[in-house]
Amino acid sequence: MRDLLIALIVFGSVPVTLLRPHIGILVWSWFSYMNPHRFAWGFAQNLHVTMIVGATTILAWLISKESKRIPMTPLTVLMFIFLAWTGITTLFALIPPSASEKLVIVSKIFAITIITLPLINSRERINALVWVIVLSIGFFGIKGGLFTLATGGNYRVWGPPNSFIAGNNELAMAMIMVLPLMRYLQLQARARWLRLGLMAAMLLTIAAIVSTYSRGALLAGAAMLFVLWIKSRRRTMVAAMIVAVVLVGLPFMPQKWFDRMQTIETYKQDASAQGRLKMWTFAFCLARRYPITSGGFNSQEAFYLYPACRVDLSAVKAYHSNYFEVLGEQGFIGLFLYLAIGLAALLTASQIIRRTRDRPELAWARDLAAMLQVSLIGYAVGGMFLNKAYFDLYWHLVAIIVVTCGVVAKAFAESPATGDRRAATASSAPGQPGYHRPQPSG
Repeated sequence: MRDLLIALIVFGSVPVTLLRPHIGILVWSWFSYMNPHRFAWGFAQNLHVTMIVGATTILAWLISKESKRIPMTPLTVLMFIFLAWTGITTLFALIPPSASEKLVIVSKIFAITIITLPLINSRERINALVWVIVLSIGFFGIKGGLFTLATGGNYRVWGPPNSFIAGNNELAMAMIMVLPLMRYLQLQARARWLRLGLMAAMLLTIAAIVSTYSRGALLAGAAMLFVLWIKSRRRTMVAAMIVAVVLVGLPFMPQKWFDRMQTIETYKQDASAQGRLKMWTFAFCLARRYPITSGGFNSQEAFYLYPACRVDLSAVKAYHSNYFEVLGEQGFIGLFLYLAIGLAALLTASQIIRRTRDRPELAWARDLAAMLQVSLIGYAVGGMFLNKAYFDLYWHLVAIIVVTCGVVAKAFAESPATGDRRAATASSAPGQPGYHRPQPSG
């Protein structure tokens, strides 16, 4: 029954997407982040739902009357350059077949990110996409939070199998990134029941994050909550929520949770931590050996070719860091581009906040930009210990920053700020620079 329902939704969305291409972005996001097909028991598990929905969305966009103009901001230019650079490094990859396979996956993620830019072009569409993302990842936060309360936190919370967020660390990062978006929706909600419901969802999601037993999530979550408090319009309420989590929630967790968190201090005796250090050493060694292109995608599989690096990686399968993953696969140039994209995204969000400070009708954009900054900081900190440099959620949030900036710019063009209007009025007065004397008609 579940398989039939999934198939019905997938193929039923095709004609709707052909009529309204932006719906395809929403459907793709739901399947990509929540992975409902992974909860089926039959053929739907292996149904290429994101490929079907993604291909339909691209086709619908190309044949529709929707704008084909992709906003070429400094941020989007950096994204295009980074994508092109991954293609160049793949040409010189140490393991070409494996690198080519990963390039295809990354290219698909960037394809959806790119067409999001012209299709999600209004406040209503932006909010719809944010709601889909929050409901998709928030499902695991609410479910995991209830599971934590029911079991006393004695078991780990995991993501959907065979997905980008299947592991406890990956799911924790996704929930950390979505928690600020829940706060944004709460700020925009008018109904009291919706605000209370989102507050409950936030608290349950925090409980689920803690119960993933992810040490990286502990650090990333702490950084995210601190920045969330700084960025929030109602700091007292956010501070009360954080205090409640620390004083009430943490003592609820079993001793084995504290034992695992304490291994952060004793990393020299922890096999997992030592494996990470070995991988980071190998990535740096590889980048030094090939300073321009490094090893290409999946270069960690070539560890046996470089005994000179003096690192035994036989039991290690991943870089365990976004930054060392990019360094080992894309070299110093790729790492520079990757860091530049993150910095440009934060600066673009700051620009939105600064421009909308005196525009009450654009308060939603200011709140969204602030919460997106919190999400990106949580991702940046968590990414120090998790290799998800090409996580589609991160690139989608970057795209939302770009389109929000575009919507704000359009609002200013249609209705200049009060200061701009005064300047325009002053410049049109007799005796002022820019004054043009009316010419007689006829």
